Amino acid sequence: MLACELALGGARTLVVERLAEVDETIKAGAINSPTAVALYRRGLLPALAEVQEAAMNRFREFRESYEFRKSRGGESGAAATSAVPPPRFAGHFAGIMLSAGLLDESDPAFADLGPADGIGLIPQATLERLLGERARELGVEVRRQVELTGFDTDDTDDTDKGDDGSGITVRLAGAPDVRAGWLVGCDGGRSTVRKLAGFDFPGTAPEITGYQAIADLTGVEGLRGGWNTTESGTYAYGPMPGRILTVEFDGPPADRETPVTTEELQASVRRVTGVDVTVGEVRSLTRFTDNCRQASTYRAGRVLLAGDAAHVHSPFGGQGLNLGVGDAMNLGWKLAAAVRGDAPEGLLDSYTRERHPIGAWVLEWTRAQIALMRTESHARALREVVTGMAGTVDGTTYLVKKISGVWQHYDLPGDHPLVGRSAPDLEFADGTRLADHLHGGRALLLDLADDPKLRARAEGHGDRVDVRTTVAAGRPELTALLVRPDGYVAWAATTDSTQDMGKSPEDTLEAALERWFGAPVS
Repeated sequence: MLACELALGGARTLVVERLAEVDETIKAGAINSPTAVALYRRGLLPALAEVQEAAMNRFREFRESYEFRKSRGGESGAAATSAVPPPRFAGHFAGIMLSAGLLDESDPAFADLGPADGIGLIPQATLERLLGERARELGVEVRRQVELTGFDTDDTDDTDKGDDGSGITVRLAGAPDVRAGWLVGCDGGRSTVRKLAGFDFPGTAPEITGYQAIADLTGVEGLRGGWNTTESGTYAYGPMPGRILTVEFDGPPADRETPVTTEELQASVRRVTGVDVTVGEVRSLTRFTDNCRQASTYRAGRVLLAGDAAHVHSPFGGQGLNLGVGDAMNLGWKLAAAVRGDAPEGLLDSYTRERHPIGAWVLEWTRAQIALMRTESHARALREVVTGMAGTVDGTTYLVKKISGVWQHYDLPGDHPLVGRSAPDLEFADGTRLADHLHGGRALLLDLADDPKLRARAEGHGDRVDVRTTVAAGRPELTALLVRPDGYVAWAATTDSTQDMGKSPEDTLEAALERWFGAPVS
């Protein structure tokens, strides 16, 4: 994802990946609203819709399967299928299922998402393949089966600017060294880049061992579909054929480097569920913990971190995938500006300032879920209380807003309530929407009141900012918006906007343009 964003910004980018192919191990199975909207803004909505439909077909297959009908009471055939209507759920919190029937969809937080609002069921491996294809289409060079082993940074004070071919020598196993202006570690929770660059990584130690697999399972008649809590831990069965997940609170595995075995998985399933399930052929199997850590900064000179290299936590809710995509959207256009040499002072440092609080929140959110899933009596008592709250309209709506990510925003300069928030997907008079004008990864000034003075202030930024004069009938109070390449609002004006200390809208727009895109070009 980051390579795609850098390519859109004009940066020549090399991706080195130690794996030969996409890792098909079962991981995150869904994306949240900010991720869906980000991909929609890059023109990927049709591809995502196809992926989601394929995932939904697998879900329907599971619901109609013999083992699922048996897990719901032993019925079979059409009678059983019709007796178990498809559930309307809106995710889970610590395995407490949330019903979409209790969600207040009129809450303003869910407004203005556009067509991306219907996208969510996107498996991680499929998304990785889709992004790999897009990177190649954008001219990104991807070298697989190549591993970084070290790097040396030049002794220079000029760390806010960097042209291709200067700055860092990267050493690769079995391949010639590479010279680059910048290095970004997107190499996961055990990041080699993070360790070699000396980033600190404080946090809390793990206390669980979890397993997730897709396998041929027999003896499943006693299993219940969905998330379930038992005296020994937590397990989830479904929503795809053969998918099983277990969590035990007996500490992390003694050796995480040892490959997980079928016997190990089967033993955990039997301990947690109390059912003598037999695990046959395994198609995907992973072991995980709740190691919870975050780098204090995401930048050290010419070296940066993104995704799991910058933050790790338990996988509940698939938040790691979404954090990584968000990191890439935020960093890509800023780093591309540094590579081009036109980044304003402090732009790259705003990456940590904006993304670190989002990552810190996710760490706390996942820690809270671990606390509610513990098997000891105090945690179980608290779980009952939270379950009751989750069974209300207010409780469900609160939790879904957090899980879906619609709350996310950045603390940016400006008094307008839209500043720092994801831009509303406005529909224009010609039938296009805001996202249609962000495919190229450039900033966008929307003149919604045909104001030549505003357009004139943007003329010196024409190589970095697109300008569009149009009408948004659904939001008549908006007169102008400045949208960053990542889709977040940098400046806004409305019909009732008050002037900032006597400054005109043109002056405050110019300040925002220079803050994010540098001085105008004469």
